[in-house]
Order: sequence, then C-alpha cells, then structure tokens
Amino acid sequence: MQLGLIGLGKMGGNMAERLRLAGHQVVGFDFNAEAVKRLAISGNVGAPTLEELVQKLEGRRAIWIMVPQGDPVDQTIAKLEQLLSPGDILIDGGNSYYKDSIRRYKEVTAKGFQFVDVGTSGGVWGLKEGYSMMIGGDKEPVESLRPIFEALAPAADKGWGRVGPAGSGHFVKMIHNGIEYGMMQAYAEGFTILEKKEELDLNLPQIAQIWRYGSVVRSWLLDLTADALSKNPALEGLEAWVEDSGEGRWTVFEAIDLNISAPVITESLMRRIRSREDNNFTDRMLSIMRSEFGGHAVKKD
Repeated sequence: MQLGLIGLGKMGGNMAERLRLAGHQVVGFDFNAEAVKRLAISGNVGAPTLEELVQKLEGRRAIWIMVPQGDPVDQTIAKLEQLLSPGDILIDGGNSYYKDSIRRYKEVTAKGFQFVDVGTSGGVWGLKEGYSMMIGGDKEPVESLRPIFEALAPAADKGWGRVGPAGSGHFVKMIHNGIEYGMMQAYAEGFTILEKKEELDLNLPQIAQIWRYGSVVRSWLLDLTADALSKNPALEGLEAWVEDSGEGRWTVFEAIDLNISAPVITESLMRRIRSREDNNFTDRMLSIMRSEFGGHAVKKD
C-alpha cells in the first residue's frame, strides 16, 4: 500500500523505514531537502514539493501529516485540499489538540475528504519496537488504512485501534501523555530520595536494574531510566530544565473542565514549569516569610 508522508524528522523518517521494511511504499515530503534525499536513498520515494507528492500517489490517496501542532497542520491541510480528490484521506499523526482535530474533521469532510487523527506514541524507538496508535475518525477510512496501522504497530493485532470518532485519538493520546508526566515525576522523586541517602552508598543503576524484573513498578519507562543511569549515574552535564510539549497542560485543563481531581498529573506539570525558573521568586518569597514569622535563617547570595 502507498502512503504519503509529510514531515521526515526523526520519528517520521523511522515510520517511513518501518513501512518500507513491511513492504509498503512511502512517498515523502519535507522542507529539509536532505531529509527527502535520505528517504529516497533508503528505498522509498522522495518528493521535492507537495504537488509532486500528490502526483506520485496512485488511486485513493492517504497522506500522513507529521508536523508541529497548531497552524502548521492547518496550513498543510489547506494546501493539500487544493491538490486532492474527494474521498482522499488526511491523517494527522502529530500531537494536535483534540478540539482542533474535531474542527478539522468537520471542515475537511464538508469538502468531500476524509480525516483521521492518530495519537502516536513510540518516539525514536518506534522503528524497532513499533508504535502505539490511538485512532479517531470514521470507521471506513480507518479500516481502509488497516495495512498501514498493522505495519507500524508492535504487532498486527496489538498496540493500535480505533478508539472513537474524530478527535478521540488525540484526546486519548493527551491523557496518555498526562499519565506519562506523573509516572516520570514519581520515578524522578524516588531516585532522588535514594541518591540523597548518602550513608547507605546506594548504587542507583543497580537498583534500577533490580526493579526492572518482577517489581510492581517495572515498565518500559523504567527500562529507559535504567539505561540512562548506566551511562551517566551522576547525571553530569545536565541542567535541571524540563520542557513540556503541551499535552500535560491540555490534560490538566480538561480535568478542570470535567470537575475531575488530577493532583499527580497537575503537580508533575507544575514541577516541569518550576524547573525553568532561575533562582525563582516563589522560593525566595517562602524563605523570607519563614524568616518573618519564625525567625528562621535565610540564605543570601
């Protein structure tokens, strides 16, 4: 089966290679000409323009969009709508906000096209391990894309599925990432407590390896943590700066809208934001208040 792919960064490139290895042909476009060239060298088909990408696809076209969420997705769809035919399928496989996906579905289907939103998890490991895909959209276009999903997934019958109507794929992926925030925060806090118990001289890489087998806290995330600690046990050369790509914020906003208590996910997001504050004003305010009401010592520059 042919698939058009827009966005040939690390994840997009790995997806194209996994599909090629499974016998599917990818026609790919990226504004980075070197990425297009690498795709062609690997055995897939590179397209220097969107127009050529569409021309190289035969029959009913399916185009997977892997670009940053927001306006880049809207711009890409607007350009493709001028080139495609009724019934062709647009797939947003990036980390888009689910309400944007619902809007795009309505706009795209009103013009005769199909729209599928795919929350995609797997990152740089997807080429080897396969991708987890949470899919939203109408049943017919999703079913027509089954060969693609089966090839990208960890197994044909595992790690992917249509979870509901348009927008639901990105909604489920949003919650998935919110849970990921909380899990990462718990691991980070636990290992920090272990590291601070200096009198026991604990070996963090060893403990991570022990927990990987038989423990109730074992997970793929722990596997990756253990690997990272084995390479850099003291975390040398790293800054205490943690980005967030948006999904955690959206999850917290959704919890508030639904009147759902989600303290772990919310606090994990707040800690990420806190990590970016240099000598932050909040902690200095806390210090001076303790000094005022209790005469507690304060540290000064």
